[in-house]
Amino acid sequence: MSDKEHLPEWVGQRAKAAGPPDREVRFELAAKAMAQAILRNRPVEDGGSGCPVVVEGINDEKALRALGFTGTVERVNRGWDRPRLVAYLHREYGDTPAADGGPPLILLMDWDRTGGRLQTSLRDRMMALDVPVDEDLRRILLRAMKPEGRTVESLLPHSSLLGPIIQRILSEID
Repeated sequence: MSDKEHLPEWVGQRAKAAGPPDREVRFELAAKAMAQAILRNRPVEDGGSGCPVVVEGINDEKALRALGFTGTVERVNRGWDRPRLVAYLHREYGDTPAADGGPPLILLMDWDRTGGRLQTSLRDRMMALDVPVDEDLRRILLRAMKPEGRTVESLLPHSSLLGPIIQRILSEID
């Protein structure tokens, strides 16, 4: 029954939703998305867009730094309630568009249930204040890196594999 003709239709649809099964292909997809986010995150004086990445905690920030993010990283878990955090993000980044004309914030919450709820809550609150957010990185990492883990900090052990791919992509772009 290995022949694709005899498989039910949902098999192909499920594979599309789950992402590519080949680890090299998945890491390449993740590295491309991260390279684009790194470029958006870089300070304007370094040729980037100055777009901050919003993550859940300090370990998420450490993972991003290990992968090559050099710009501003804002943490959700800083002892503030959600309305205060949203007001801060709106005040600091909502009025000024990113240098590349894209959304002024990259939201990157974990791709587990709690992270999904937090992502939805922050996105909805920021968009209610007319501040668009970039969710492309999370969407791609959710599909590409799910077998390796469901959190941003779970990317840290893979930084030795992802780092060179990201640097290669960045050198091709620059």
